[in-house]
Amino acid sequence: MIQTIKWEDNSIHIIDQRRLPKKKEWLVCCSLREVIAAIREMAIRGAPAIGLAAAMGLALGSQSIKTERYGTFRRRFLEMAQQMKSARPTAANLKWAVERMITVVERMHSNPVEEIKEAIRKESHIIVERDIVINLKIGRNGLELIPDRATILTHCNAGALATCGYGTALGMIRAAREAGKDIHVIVDETRPLLQGMRLTAFELMEDNIPVTVIVDSAAGYLMKRQMIDLIIIGADRIASNGDVANKIGSYQLAVMAKENKIPFYVASPLSTFDLDLKDGDLIPIEEREPGEVISLAGHLLGPKGVKAFNPAFDITPAKYLSAIVTERGVLRSPYKRSIRNLFKAEDDRR
Repeated sequence: MIQTIKWEDNSIHIIDQRRLPKKKEWLVCCSLREVIAAIREMAIRGAPAIGLAAAMGLALGSQSIKTERYGTFRRRFLEMAQQMKSARPTAANLKWAVERMITVVERMHSNPVEEIKEAIRKESHIIVERDIVINLKIGRNGLELIPDRATILTHCNAGALATCGYGTALGMIRAAREAGKDIHVIVDETRPLLQGMRLTAFELMEDNIPVTVIVDSAAGYLMKRQMIDLIIIGADRIASNGDVANKIGSYQLAVMAKENKIPFYVASPLSTFDLDLKDGDLIPIEEREPGEVISLAGHLLGPKGVKAFNPAFDITPAKYLSAIVTERGVLRSPYKRSIRNLFKAEDDRR
């Protein structure tokens, strides 16, 4: 299983996903600034992995704060946290991880600064270790939704590379394979950066799971011809009513799935939910550089000077979902109620 990010000595090592599948190369980050750049430039991507990088980046950044006074440390740490939050706006896991690290600092206001720094680093380790456990639970919980023989369509990459390991959408697929189910995976290429073709197909081939890549615009054709049994995607943010932000192109897949009576599932950890947002219209959508659309690997594809619009995500309304699979179980419509009940149960557990 691919490991996406790790501590090594006093630096953070990240698999540079821009180089895959041609080259498996570790990007070494020795400062908060370098971790933020890795997130912005998509050396690391995928909502859970971005959250992991944010937590580890803040732990690394905190080491550079030279003071013994709590007030000064807290002020500088909050400045770092704000910088990290702005790295990419859509993924809820980044915000979740940052706020979790802030909580550690706020809770330890009476402790020496060196103890706080150590606690922050320890918290980042806990987040990383729990991520794989969470993904394994998502895979097990979603197993019942996958027939013993199935062709599954997935979009973008919600696998080990988008997490610390195993994956969310691919976690369900891996769990099905491990349970002996006969599955074949259809992968959208996922323009403009081809995360489906470069990353998801790479992961599945590494695991010897049968996979076929299609162009994004072929998905409807396959659905119409009944060549797809179900669709599983990940998520970058889920509003309190169940509306889902995911890689651009997810919404049209959901609409076509409903038209063709194909189950459409979202696999996501609880850290991707944003209960402060009543619906998907409030989710911020990142717009990336137009050059990603008109160029590929540094080569201009379109006419010089042509304009391009490059939203990185879209919103799939909850009414198109068949279920949301989490580490705490499978949520079904009405999502506003099932999400509220799930998080209430989580609060009671604590």
